[in-house]
Amino acid sequence: MRLDDFDNDSCLVYGIGNVGRQDDGLGWAFVDWLQAQGLCSSAEMRRGYQLLLEDAELISNKDRVLFVDATKEATVKSFTLERAAPQMDFSFTSHAISIPAIMATCQQCFEHLPIVHVLAIRGYEFGLETGLTHAAKQNLDYATTHFSLTRAKRP
Repeated sequence: MRLDDFDNDSCLVYGIGNVGRQDDGLGWAFVDWLQAQGLCSSAEMRRGYQLLLEDAELISNKDRVLFVDATKEATVKSFTLERAAPQMDFSFTSHAISIPAIMATCQQCFEHLPIVHVLAIRGYEFGLETGLTHAAKQNLDYATTHFSLTRAKRP
């Protein structure tokens, strides 16, 4: 997956998080980086505190979606980039619906399923404070460097 694949109006880059909760702001920080670099300028950019059931309709109008979110998962050293698959779960009844449940809802209700990737960037502190921790900033740098390098290799 390359960022160039998301540089058209049929694509969405969706940063999930909360900049007022330290490293939870990583998703928004990645979108900020894209915009500052002028990357994916044709794609729709969104920032949200959390996914909502209504996001199934939002992605139903897209061919490709990149969700960017912070992760607390200790097995993630800096970041992961994976293709997501639809899966209905019970998260749609809670305040934190999952990406696979959004995808499954999109597929079931709108008979369309975009190609979805998830960029999960490792965060460490999620308290009520503005600003990323030093370690989270490093992980954001690793992720942005990865995309910069893959972009530079393209013929």
